[in-house]
Amino acid sequence: MRLTRRGQSDDSPAGLISYTDWARKDVRTFVGSTQVLLFVLVALIGLGPVIWLAKGAVTPTSDTLRNPLAFFPHGIAWSNMSEAWSRVNVGRYFWNTIVLAVGSWLCQIVVATTGAYVLSVLRPAWGRFVNGLLLGTLFVPVVVLIVPLYIEIVHPPLIHHSFAESYWAIWLPAGASAFNVVLTKRFFDNLPRELFEAARIDGAGPVRLFFSIVLPLSKPILGVVSIFAILAEWRNFLWPFLVLTNSPDRQPLSVRLPAIQAQTQLGVLLAAMLIAALVPILGFLIFQRTFLRGSGLGGALKG
Repeated sequence: MRLTRRGQSDDSPAGLISYTDWARKDVRTFVGSTQVLLFVLVALIGLGPVIWLAKGAVTPTSDTLRNPLAFFPHGIAWSNMSEAWSRVNVGRYFWNTIVLAVGSWLCQIVVATTGAYVLSVLRPAWGRFVNGLLLGTLFVPVVVLIVPLYIEIVHPPLIHHSFAESYWAIWLPAGASAFNVVLTKRFFDNLPRELFEAARIDGAGPVRLFFSIVLPLSKPILGVVSIFAILAEWRNFLWPFLVLTNSPDRQPLSVRLPAIQAQTQLGVLLAAMLIAALVPILGFLIFQRTFLRGSGLGGALKG
């Protein structure tokens, strides 16, 4: 324990406990034990549902209904996972979810990076006006846009070909994300302008500047946008339910799992829910360092 010039501990919880009390061993033990208990409580609240889902996915339905909190009173039913994948056809819906998530991610990355590049690096005369419009759309509730967006998808102007009941009905609206453009633009604003000027002096045009300078420096924000895009599409329910109503073979897990709930055993349904939850959980655990590094939007190099 380090002491200040006045002989006071600099790691004492000033404002809650006096320095005199903090010097007592029993007080420090009580505070430390309380912190550990609070951490365990928060961890149980956060991980409890996931742990119970994993337990219920490999527990016979009768055991789950009889005693939901008991851990495998009559053994483990691994057959729930295989039945969920084959008999309930979760594998098909899992693949649909991947296709929708990857397509939405690609559209959002393309729109976010190119839009932010134009507004932040090229800076046209009308850039501030467009940026103001983008910021304004962030204050519009999503529920207000559902009806006009649905009409545009069913009766798109100029094309006269409905996108309903197709993957494009999911991909195109996902790409029109003002939040991702604003987020990426803020990151691009922190990139060193000296690199842009040096590249222009060397003869680099806008396209080469984008691919050779801006994108290589933008890995943190690309990781953040990717996580947001994939997780948002993975758990999206309302919009796929509206535009893919008559195409169950193209619907994602978020739409099909509630639809099969009534005619599926609880253990098999929990197994299907566990399969659906694996990708977001594993994705965040794998890319959490990129997410945490880029969420502050301060990862750009200076100088």
